[in-house]
Amino acid sequence: MNILALDTCTEACSAALSSQQQLFSRSADAPREHSQRLLPMVDEVLQDAEITIADVDLIAYGRGPGSFTGIRICTSMTQGLALGHDIPVIGISTLATMAQMAINIHGAKQILCCIDARMNEVYWGQYINQDGVAVLVATEQVSSPNDMAIVLDTEQEIIACGTGFDAYPELLERAQVISLSEQVKYPDASAMISLAKVGFDAGEHTSVDELAPVYLRDTVTWKKLPGRE
Repeated sequence: MNILALDTCTEACSAALSSQQQLFSRSADAPREHSQRLLPMVDEVLQDAEITIADVDLIAYGRGPGSFTGIRICTSMTQGLALGHDIPVIGISTLATMAQMAINIHGAKQILCCIDARMNEVYWGQYINQDGVAVLVATEQVSSPNDMAIVLDTEQEIIACGTGFDAYPELLERAQVISLSEQVKYPDASAMISLAKVGFDAGEHTSVDELAPVYLRDTVTWKKLPGRE
């Protein structure tokens, strides 16, 4: 299969293409340039593989959680690419992508992923390595850092990934076995490919009409300014 993967859900922007058992990828840390950067990246990886968008069999997109704007950019770009050629799509969690990166880079067995969600909250999820694939334990959540409860085996090493640990370094003290990965701060589309293959084989892909972003935080409570209650 020719699988195209896209992600703009965090400060990083990336695109990757798996074609003829080769992986082509581009990435950039450009938090306010996602809409300008993503399509040129897609064009570049397609050119590298010497195929066109019409040859793509599946598009994997970063479905969140993450930046509301970043998720919308990723889903809208996916819609635009998929609609014209009736390409099936599959949403991949940004947290799962980081967990997969920890497996690919560190050979991690247990992974705790945490993204700074602003407003004194974090998006987080816990994963284990099953035959080289990141598998979610329990559910992905958004909560205050104090409410993050570890259910992984605290007798074994846990690799921590994501910007949540930069914002709240005290989270690393929840268990002595937690080690921070400096190499996995943001998700990268190249790690989405293997997750997309597993999801496709499990029948989790959909038509573009059923594309489903995941925000986790469905409602936002804004603090009102004094005198405006």
